[in-house]
Formats: sequence, C-alpha cells, structure tokens
Amino acid sequence: MAVKGKQSRRQKKEIKPMLFSAINYKLMGAGVLMVIIGFTAMYIENEVHGFISLYISPIVILGGYLTVMIAILKRDKDSEEPQPST
Repeated sequence: MAVKGKQSRRQKKEIKPMLFSAINYKLMGAGVLMVIIGFTAMYIENEVHGFISLYISPIVILGGYLTVMIAILKRDKDSEEPQPST
C-alpha cells in the first residue's frame, strides 16, 4: 500500500515549464563571455591610462551587462498564453 501512495504522489506532480528558453540562455552566456573578455583585456594591458583600459574594455563590459539584462527580460512570443479578450 505504501508503494502505491508514493507512485500516486509522483504522478500528481505537475510538470513546470522552464523559466527561460534556449535563446535566453544563449544570450546570457554571450553576455557573461563579453564581461569576462572585457575584464581580461583590461588586465592584460596592465596600464592605467592605456587605450584599451580606458575606452574599449568599459564598452565591452557594459555591452555584456546589457546583454545579460536583455536575456533576463526577453520573453518568447510562442510561450505566451493568449489573453482573453474583454
């Protein structure tokens, strides 16, 4: 009897949809990679007043953070449920 109770509880579990789609995860990965590349370029140049440290790296890092934010906020049109019209 105990075995049947466990099985029925397992069957009653609802399958929850994933929070993000594949494109969201790809965008997040690209954004994190951009941030890592920006900080690495800043470290490799190793100059406080260098061109890459002052101009290129901050733009790449900012672009990476923006890409991650867009990936978090983006919703798929296919996964949206139709809204009832009033």
